[in-house]
Amino acid sequence: MMKFEQLVPILRIFDEAKAREFYLDFLDFTVDWEHRFEPEMPLYMQISRGRIRLHLSEHHGDCSPGSAVRIEMTGIRELHHELLDKNYKYARPGLEETPWNTLECRIGDPFGNRIVFCESTLDK
Repeated sequence: MMKFEQLVPILRIFDEAKAREFYLDFLDFTVDWEHRFEPEMPLYMQISRGRIRLHLSEHHGDCSPGSAVRIEMTGIRELHHELLDKNYKYARPGLEETPWNTLECRIGDPFGNRIVFCESTLDK
């Protein structure tokens, strides 16, 4: 029987230090694993927070910068406060109520990718 498990987006990055500052320090993801074919080769790594997994790649052919990822969640107000409390100098995300019945917190990474955290307001 066929069963789909989870989607794992690949996001393009250009600078390992900036990626770590944004995804690990600011968004609180953790590194699950890292891979390089040789020490000076581009980085490919998996990060996660809760049940969400993302792949970050410095490899040119893996994906295009400027992608967008929507992450459905609960507790978006707590996430929003957590992010604002960090005083990250490159982002002060807002919280928006949408006409399609979600609360959304949109954040752009240093590489032109967009992460949209969203929570349904239908059952609230």
